[in-house]
Amino acid sequence: MTKLPLPLLLLQPPAGAASPLRSLLLLLPPARRPTVMSAATSTAPSSGEYPSPVSPPYPAASKDVELRRAMTASARSAAFASADVVFEDEWLAVVDKPAGVYCDAFLTSLPSSVVSGKYFLRLAEDPATKPNLHLANRLDRDTSGLMVITKCNKVAGKLVKAFTDHKVKKTYLALCIGCPPTWEKIKICSGHGRSKHGAWRVYAMSDVGRSLPGGSVVRDMSTQFEVLGVNGKCQFREPYNFDTDDIESITVQEKAADQTCSGDVNNSAILVRAYPQSGRTHQIRLHCQYLGFPIRGDVKYGGVIEWNGVECDGHALHAESLSFVHPITGLPITFRSPLPSWAKECISTME
Repeated sequence: MTKLPLPLLLLQPPAGAASPLRSLLLLLPPARRPTVMSAATSTAPSSGEYPSPVSPPYPAASKDVELRRAMTASARSAAFASADVVFEDEWLAVVDKPAGVYCDAFLTSLPSSVVSGKYFLRLAEDPATKPNLHLANRLDRDTSGLMVITKCNKVAGKLVKAFTDHKVKKTYLALCIGCPPTWEKIKICSGHGRSKHGAWRVYAMSDVGRSLPGGSVVRDMSTQFEVLGVNGKCQFREPYNFDTDDIESITVQEKAADQTCSGDVNNSAILVRAYPQSGRTHQIRLHCQYLGFPIRGDVKYGGVIEWNGVECDGHALHAESLSFVHPITGLPITFRSPLPSWAKECISTME
């Protein structure tokens, strides 16, 4: 005779009253007792027990702007061009995604594109040779720069793990508008997670590991920054080796970060390079907002929508470089993306 599994019972006795059913169940041998849970002893935190984010919510005006940008991006052609291919071999390709394009749409356009280079050209001519394409990393719609596309499951697994384990070194350029920092280089460590309404927010480092609405938890994130120029002063330079540099560090524990800014000019144009040490969603954008200089055009995280009388069509963030060990050859490789127009303008002004 087949034994049916014992049920999971949720007991809700009246307040102050003992449960007769619970008493009866205690008479059974321990191995035969069903699992008993009480709603009154549920471990899920109440709304008041969730940690409070230390970064502000999305501005109300950002919804309309984001909707308009999303509609524009959906209507825009995402087809590859030959200039978008930075590197390619039989296992992977490194491509330069333009701003205002969804990375999934960019990938989907590949099979219908004829791109110079024997691998892509062969792919376009003979559908039977189509590889199994994967995005090893992702960029936000308005972020331009380098993405890695793998061509088989083996390489995809190795590269995704390399990104997850922080074995891939990345740099980003961002044009920010706000309060000039008093530091040249800094490292910021904080928590990261979704708040009650699903928005990504900065949390205190001490809240890492605590539960959030929806069942997720606060996770750690850290970013290193260097200032390249403020209002045309200073000069563009090659990336630092932060592994050997002793730099100032901020551990986020509270809302205000005003102490890191000079406070004398609140609408300065600040060109920064970011070195993300973790890979959290919107990490650089959130940390720039927290530090007091949100990225230009990043309306979701406090950035100005207009600059010099012109409406920004997206945020000014660019995936500048990638360095990793090739998953098949084992050789270290580094790639640099051409500078976007806004970065070129900043650099020419500084020089």
